[in-house]
Amino acid sequence: MMKRALAESERDVLTGLVSTAGARAWLDAAGRDGFVQAMLVSLQRLQTVNLAYGKTGGDLALVEVAQRLSDFAWEELGPDALVARTGGADFILASAAPLPRARWHWLAEALGRAISRPMLVEGEAIRLQPRTALIRGLSGEPGADLLDRLDQASLELQRSPVRRILWADGSHPARGQSAASLEADLIGALHREEIAVLFQPQFDVATGALCGAEALARWEHPKFGRIGAETLFAIAERGDLVTQMTEHVATLALDAACAWPDTMRLSLNVTPEDFALGRFAETMRRLIGETRFSARRLTLEITERTLISDFDDCAAAIEDLALDGVRVALDDFGTGFSNFRALKALPLDALKVDRSLVRDIARDRRDRAIVTAMIAMARALGMSVVAEGVETEAQLAILQEEGCDTFQGFLRAGPVSAKDMAALAEFA
Repeated sequence: MMKRALAESERDVLTGLVSTAGARAWLDAAGRDGFVQAMLVSLQRLQTVNLAYGKTGGDLALVEVAQRLSDFAWEELGPDALVARTGGADFILASAAPLPRARWHWLAEALGRAISRPMLVEGEAIRLQPRTALIRGLSGEPGADLLDRLDQASLELQRSPVRRILWADGSHPARGQSAASLEADLIGALHREEIAVLFQPQFDVATGALCGAEALARWEHPKFGRIGAETLFAIAERGDLVTQMTEHVATLALDAACAWPDTMRLSLNVTPEDFALGRFAETMRRLIGETRFSARRLTLEITERTLISDFDDCAAAIEDLALDGVRVALDDFGTGFSNFRALKALPLDALKVDRSLVRDIARDRRDRAIVTAMIAMARALGMSVVAEGVETEAQLAILQEEGCDTFQGFLRAGPVSAKDMAALAEFA
């Protein structure tokens, strides 16, 4: 469906997400087009956070959840999905894309996994486990009616001591069978070349030259279509396949990048699960050796959420690989709980400015001021800066003026296949 500019009243003041009014309007339009599916995500323990850390602590948790939800929606559903906050601890995710029912259920489980990862409040790690109501809208159903049905399902969930996901129509899949089936599919997918790596090209802000790419894992499932990295690794974690998945994706990316010019860098994302077994540095060093990729051309992208899971183990692995020349970028800095401890304690080489901060820098002086300050801080610490989600020439002009080093986004290129990336690199 067509995107439209949101009025100020259709934005939630705290999180910047679409408000209840905006969500109803979006759902009304999607219903007129004939199809919509949605999920209502409720945080059950927010009141406990408010009591323990005050309203400021609760607000910080809400902002962090909003960011995780936005990142998940972008990764799995693209920019046209609805992400809204409709109440104190309630969020809506909706899509007009005709996704299979089973996939919508799996997306809810993967989103729950992303939200329930540890987050810092007042220096302490907490977890918020969401409960999620799902729905497939009726043709022409008004947004208010759809939200009401979701609310009723959410109330039923709150009365259940164990259930985390419920369909608003009262039905639910046979989870044991479908889960085992999808996990079995994943084992075969590793050998059937269904797990692919796309590359998000990165460009030099000053010259416009192609200078590298970020590797993005995707599962081209024969039944459910393209499955993004968050859901993919949720399935892998459930089936105890995270280590195999990480090695598979890293090997594909490193192999492909070997053919690029020596001036181009490869960025790999690192998840909390990668550090769980304590052998991440050893494994990555082995893969670099097997593919004969230069460690000095590799950047590992870590998020603050990854560091929260186990700061000491993450730091040890990063410092070990840094001795080989591997660079480290702190991803999503400034979008959640900005952990300045990481800036001091880790051998970081770059900060990545999230797309949510880049989006309005050409028309909102506050957003521009935040990005300007981030770039200045990175400069003072001897780090480079990468901006994500650059979609307009106006955004790029501001980033160039402020001294940003590298950018990625649809202004120049969206994610491309390994073959197309090789073609771009040939002329870099």
